Amino acid sequence: MQGVRHFLLALQFFTRIPVTGGLAQWVGYSPAMLRASAGHFPGVGWVVGAVGALVLWGALRVLPGGALGALVSAAFSTLATVWLTGAFHEDGMADTADGLGGAVTRERALAIMKDSRIGTYGAAALVLVLALKLALLALLAQERGAAVAAAVLVAGHVLSRFAPLLLMRALPYVGDADGSKSKPLADAVPRGGVLVGLVWSIPALALMVLALGAFNTVAGALPWALALLGMKRLLARRLQGFTGDTLGATQQACEVAMLLGAVLVWPA
Repeated sequence: MQGVRHFLLALQFFTRIPVTGGLAQWVGYSPAMLRASAGHFPGVGWVVGAVGALVLWGALRVLPGGALGALVSAAFSTLATVWLTGAFHEDGMADTADGLGGAVTRERALAIMKDSRIGTYGAAALVLVLALKLALLALLAQERGAAVAAAVLVAGHVLSRFAPLLLMRALPYVGDADGSKSKPLADAVPRGGVLVGLVWSIPALALMVLALGAFNTVAGALPWALALLGMKRLLARRLQGFTGDTLGATQQACEVAMLLGAVLVWPA
């Protein structure tokens, strides 16, 4: 039952879904519990991805067919997931772009990332990432069909939330422990947390295999791996570690990479 508590805590932390009343008392809270909930990031991805997939599926059924209908459906789906998460990861991506794009030194980059105001680099990154999500999801729906697009969307939300767990194991935490909006979650993840995340992620890979086939799933996941490796190398070189914002940026990069990979591979 402790795992259920940790999952509900992660769900409350990363989405707008409330955990209140007697349920909140049962779940409880402590900094140690919040850290332990990190392994359930991909589990939250199942919830967010399922909502996005349902909205996408419904919109594709209601709206006229063609490229425009697919694009509008993708927009509704993306709007639903962004609302459900409170744009939590998009905010981290924008702050990361401002920090890494607008500063030369490590100290200045970290200082910029703590500023809640969005700058030129952050705004540009936000627009580009959202545009890529819309375009890739619409193309996937139009070319592969609603079922494949929905499956890839769910898997992308799950696996993109597994990537930050690997990043947290590979790099030290260099953020402001007193001022981080991810405190105390983003400073470390235990090895067992990665295993929990893997348990959540394996069914997402199976879903990808059903949608695309085994070979295409492996090929389609390569951009995800490259995005994760690229973020790790960039953060190690520029910051010598990670912050809560860079975890959000990593999630966004890997989500886009999953959509890109699915678009590029041949249909099963």
